[in-house]
Parts: sequence; structure tokens; C-alpha cells
Amino acid sequence: MAELSQSVSDLIDHLERLPGIGRKSAERLAYHLLRVNKTEALALADSIRNVRENVHYCSVCYNLAESNLCPICTDSRRDHSMLCIVEQPRDLLALEQAGYFKGLYHVLLGRIAPLDGIGPDQLSIDALVERVRRGNFAEVIMATNPTVEGDGTALYISNMLAEFPVVITRLARGITSGSVLEHTNKEILADALSGRQKF
Repeated sequence: MAELSQSVSDLIDHLERLPGIGRKSAERLAYHLLRVNKTEALALADSIRNVRENVHYCSVCYNLAESNLCPICTDSRRDHSMLCIVEQPRDLLALEQAGYFKGLYHVLLGRIAPLDGIGPDQLSIDALVERVRRGNFAEVIMATNPTVEGDGTALYISNMLAEFPVVITRLARGITSGSVLEHTNKEILADALSGRQKF
């Protein structure tokens, strides 16, 4: 059986370490990079280098930024009385793409997960508490993921913020329009029942 060159083998090994990429996908990506023109392949390498060298966390909200503050924190048109807490920058992006929320964000950079060895001190919770202490927020929205860890993280933060004069809310959950009850999982049904509203 023919062996791969060391360079190709190294590339496949590195690609395979990416989340969601198995060995076969890594091989397909490597062979794709070998097929495209050199300029396109090197542009990808330059993009990776630029991201690693220029992107860091915003000093206020921990969103991704290329300067000290991210574009959301510097936008004077945002509602500075509302703060939405998310786990990761990609969650912030999803909410922004929905186009409804116009307040500020705070990115935790994870969630409390004791089984994975992740405690509150490894997240940006202390910075969040200090931010709420210094700010004039009227509402803090818990937008952590609807998982055991996400809900636990939201509860922990709610307790930390209980001393401040802010309303703490969480994203509504429940059954989406057009869905069928018999095909809805029990967690969503439980959330829908507990969060029911007057008709």
C-alpha cells in the first residue's frame, strides 16, 4: 500500500483534530486543498493566521473583537439598559442574526460543568457581576443553552446577581408553531407547561 507524503499526512492529522471532522473528512479536505490553486490554499492559511494574531476577547463583554472593544460595545444605538448573557460568541451571533435584540451582551466563554472540570472561576462570571454592579441595567436576560449545565449556570448567575436591582429573565421556551405534541420531547413539553401564559 502506498504511503502518504509526510506533509500530506501532517495536514490530515491537523484537520482531523477540528471539531466534527473525522479521518475521512480530513482526507477529503486535504485533497481538496491540494487540488485548488495555490493562491486559494494560501489565502486560507493567511486567514487562519490573521484570526489567531488579531482576534481576541472584548475587554467588556468577551465577544470576539479585533480591537479593545467589540462593535456591539461601541455602538451607541444599543439599549444599554438590557444585558443578555450567552455561553459562547456563536450564541451571540445567532441572537444577532435573529435581528430582534438591541441591547448589550455578556459572553461567559462556556458553562459550569463540574463533570468536565469547569467551574465558575473558569468563566467570565466575576467580570459579569462587576459589570452589573457598575452598570445601570434594568434587565438581565439569561440566554444560556437549555441544557442541565446551561440551566445550572443560569441559576448560579441569578443567585450571584440577586443583590442588584435588576429584573432577571430567561428566554422563553416551549412548543414551536406548526409542531405536533406527540413528536415533541418531554423537556420542551415541561418547559411549555411551566411557562404557560394566560389565553
